[in-house]
Amino acid sequence: MPGRTAGGNRSPGASGTAGGVMRMWWSCALVSGACALALQAWAEPLPERRSVERPLWEAGLGLGGLSLPDYRGAATRSNYVLPLPYVVYRGDWLRADRDGARAVLVDAPSWAIDLSLAGSPPARGRSEGIRAGMDDLPATFEIGPNASINLWRTARRDLQLQLRLPLRAVFTLERSPRSAGAVFQPHLHLDSPSLNGGWRLSLQTGPVYGTAAHHRHYYGVAASEALPERPAYQARAGYGGWQTLGAVSRRIGAHWVGAFVRHDHVGGAVFADSPLVERRSGWSVGLGWAMVLGRSAQTVTVYE
Repeated sequence: MPGRTAGGNRSPGASGTAGGVMRMWWSCALVSGACALALQAWAEPLPERRSVERPLWEAGLGLGGLSLPDYRGAATRSNYVLPLPYVVYRGDWLRADRDGARAVLVDAPSWAIDLSLAGSPPARGRSEGIRAGMDDLPATFEIGPNASINLWRTARRDLQLQLRLPLRAVFTLERSPRSAGAVFQPHLHLDSPSLNGGWRLSLQTGPVYGTAAHHRHYYGVAASEALPERPAYQARAGYGGWQTLGAVSRRIGAHWVGAFVRHDHVGGAVFADSPLVERRSGWSVGLGWAMVLGRSAQTVTVYE
């Protein structure tokens, strides 16, 4: 078949190699440039954080919708309509807020270290397509440390740029959970806590790196699963593409609304020649609404 090597895997070709080198260069430039900004930020202290009083906790319930590829690089996609719990907790070290659920280990004015969480939904089995006959992809749960470095902030604190360095171990969510490797996602995060009209905007972009076990979970093909159109494939560790995400949200009285859009590009990734990679780019979108049903009478001081 044209475009495949004698061993059955697709040859990335000169253009694919060049693209991978360029993306690796951009990855290094992102981290190097962010580190340079960090040194400048520490040399020039950021504006003082302002303190406000907020409820210790808030809780509610709503509904969310998701549409996303079965995995990064997949041609098939899944749509979900799910209950959406709304939980905000502003403890000294355990927090669930606009930046996600995490355990805060260090919270300094210019940097922080926390234990962050993430995950992905399952991909149901298909009777046709490139994964026909292969096992379902279970949902995953991710946990690990994340360092956040404040690079720049306006005097009014209405716009902030951070370098975030999450490194998370990945586990499957099934009857017998197992390790699915680890991921490292250094990225720049631009945040505006209150645009005109009260909307919050977040933008982030950066490379994705994964261990061999993580890439094998999505892109590996065992010899027992091989077919003429789906040759055996052994995934390896390294660069896993680029990810860009934008999100907006707003509190309107007792209601919360939010949406996100994410673009994944896996061209140049170490697994780009896997037979399970059908598309170099893919989009994910989500919408959510929730009603706040209760909040604590106790308040805490929050620094913003």
